Amino acid sequence: MRNPALHPEGPDERPGAADPRADPGPHGSVPMEERRARAALSRVVEPGDEHAGRWLRRYGARGFLDRLLEATPATRSGGDGSPFPGTGPQRVASWRVRATAADPARDLEAIHDLGGRFLVPGDTEWPSQLDDLADTRPLGLWVRGPADLRAWALRSVALVGARACTPYGAHTAADLATGLARRGWVVVSGAAYGIDGAAHRGALAADGATVAVLACGVDTPYPRGHDQLIRRIAEQGLVMGELPPDSHPTPSRFILRNRVIAALTRGTVVIEAQHRSGSLVTARAATRLGRHTMGVPGPVTSALSAGVHELLRDGADLVTDADEIVELVGDMGQLAPPRRGPVLPRDLLAPAAAHVLEAVPGRGPTPTTVIARRAGTTPDDTLAKLYELHSLGFVERFGEGWRLTNTTTPGSNARRGGP
Repeated sequence: MRNPALHPEGPDERPGAADPRADPGPHGSVPMEERRARAALSRVVEPGDEHAGRWLRRYGARGFLDRLLEATPATRSGGDGSPFPGTGPQRVASWRVRATAADPARDLEAIHDLGGRFLVPGDTEWPSQLDDLADTRPLGLWVRGPADLRAWALRSVALVGARACTPYGAHTAADLATGLARRGWVVVSGAAYGIDGAAHRGALAADGATVAVLACGVDTPYPRGHDQLIRRIAEQGLVMGELPPDSHPTPSRFILRNRVIAALTRGTVVIEAQHRSGSLVTARAATRLGRHTMGVPGPVTSALSAGVHELLRDGADLVTDADEIVELVGDMGQLAPPRRGPVLPRDLLAPAAAHVLEAVPGRGPTPTTVIARRAGTTPDDTLAKLYELHSLGFVERFGEGWRLTNTTTPGSNARRGGP
């Protein structure tokens, strides 16, 4: 069952044997055979397969493939004669069928022709935070775009939400993405319709950085309606995924893709999501991984905000703008400005003057003595404060009394002296 594409003629290819043909490119010192084996395995196992992750951790990529394709009963360690004890025979059989058909050299050439690369653990560009996924860590990442993924991921935030979003949701997503991009943060999303697309466009509109994490091959834009958007992201940002070129999405791959978004970023913001939304899967994965989980509130009458409100009740942080997001995911001291209503002119009055102003009735002129009694002060003190308030345009003299005015008094009409 030896696959020539996996075992080309050359140096010793036994599991663990030294391979002098290290990748000479910018990725690092990962041996080419290790990269080729991981490229093959990306066609063999589905993303997030814990069984495969366990055997990969135990035997390494090359050892896993050798054991999968060439194991004999004499070399099998399982008491049941299985090369992978504890893993179901149907799963193993599926791996075998795919492994015999895998052609990693072709896939690596395809990504190279696209101007991309295949990253694996050990590469200098590999985002180490993905290691938090343990046995569900990606085998590798197929990446298109000019930026360094590791550097970008260090200052990244995921914006996710409903595909069938409302205009409010789309506007909010774009506004948050624009604000984050202007503050030097990378916006990560899944390139889907709705919130994802609005987030990517918001970042691009600000000439900012954005990453699209696909549930298919990076040469297979999905959804088709976002073909131009994904192409633009590949030119200005990064397009990445776990699946090799020419791979198509499935419902399970979308869900499994979300764990990568959660692990890659400093935090996840959910903008509109129903109770069973896949965006909530991303947020809950972020919580399990110790990342920040945030939600944008919406109308309590909207089913598209019901999932977000549930998330907020479960302990997610409520955010309404980019400053509040950066306060959570950024460095210490990057605080959002205090929120308060508009400052009214009367808010700037000294307490004594404000107290007298409150005592002036809303209708009709009122004598100074009556205002003094209502304010609990002496007539002289009240008169002094009324003149001060008059100069500021809050009250005006009318006959022998005082009344409120809604406009600044153009000139003094107060008589000197008198009560």
